[in-house]
Amino acid sequence: MKIAYLDCMSGISGDMTLGALVDAGVDLKAIQAGIDSLGLPDCRLVATEVKKKGFRATSVTVEHEPEHAHRHLHHITEMIDGSDVLTSSQKELAKRIFTRLGKAEAHVHGSTLRQVHFHEVGAVDSIADIVGSAIGWDLLGVERIECSPIPTGHGFVKIAHGRVSIPAPATAELLKGIPIARSDVECELTTPTGAAIVSTIVDQFGHLPPMKIDTIAYGAGDKELETQGNILRLLIGEADESSVADQIWVLETNLDDTSGEIIGHCAQLLGEAGALDVYSSSIQMKKNRPGVKLTVLCWAADVQRLERILFKQTSTIGIRKWLASRHILPREAHDVETQWGTLEGKLATLPDGAQRFSPEYEACRRISEANEVSIQTVYQEATASYLKSRDEQ
Repeated sequence: MKIAYLDCMSGISGDMTLGALVDAGVDLKAIQAGIDSLGLPDCRLVATEVKKKGFRATSVTVEHEPEHAHRHLHHITEMIDGSDVLTSSQKELAKRIFTRLGKAEAHVHGSTLRQVHFHEVGAVDSIADIVGSAIGWDLLGVERIECSPIPTGHGFVKIAHGRVSIPAPATAELLKGIPIARSDVECELTTPTGAAIVSTIVDQFGHLPPMKIDTIAYGAGDKELETQGNILRLLIGEADESSVADQIWVLETNLDDTSGEIIGHCAQLLGEAGALDVYSSSIQMKKNRPGVKLTVLCWAADVQRLERILFKQTSTIGIRKWLASRHILPREAHDVETQWGTLEGKLATLPDGAQRFSPEYEACRRISEANEVSIQTVYQEATASYLKSRDEQ
């Protein structure tokens, strides 16, 4: 599987995205042809190699005649639909990015998608950045896009509606549900255009996934930062299809004054609330106190809910948490027939293509209790049934 990873150390913007795509080998002439088909006034893309804090990167700038037009979303989508050069997939992606941006602007300003008008992002350069990025991602031909947490910078920025805090209102709206990275840089690192692009195209946010890197590209932003290079790094390669990579959150707390009964009750509540796994470990804490480390694995969407359970149900006053990458084998549900009836299980595929069957505990327990046989006997029967059916195929 061809995969791309966006390393947004210095945030992301439309021009940084275009620069990274061109640096990765996407044909600038093909992007220019798509932009020309929109009917924008004398709009030309110029790619140059620049240095940012000593790092080489490609800068793509949009040169055009001055204009003062403020476009509505339907004006932009009509331009895209009217192109006789853009492919259907490029049109669809560009319109999805603009629609997401329009919804964010409408929400911030208390307007409707039809009525909202774009200021900065309705200008020629922003249209070129978004449509050009849609063309570039389509031509790049990756099957999956992942991205690092997004730094926004801090401080203030001046927009058409006056001076606002960073992230700008539309940027913050677009980044809802996306992990934000801390940054001490006092300027706008992530623009509304950049936020609209990543929130539309990215399949998953987190650390660099397991992959064989083939291409590393760098796109430059226009600002010069004092402490770091203003660049967007794009890594492209092949993901290992023999296993599935994803990211989960690990929550962890140490307890030395909570009874086993309470810990057990809390673990049950955490499981019912959506934790992927809950387990405890015996530890030695300060002042030679024996304690318990309670660990919870969960999806990002469940972190806050599970933290509330930990704080409410135990004596903890602090929870450690971090994002962890994991490799999991592809698996599917698989039933086997036993002398007591059908028994559910899972069939996992190993990296070499071999398969491994695991009976479901609850199914084995249910049959064990109903037929008054040991659960070990049920496990053995289920495994033997699977092996027999496999050998007969």
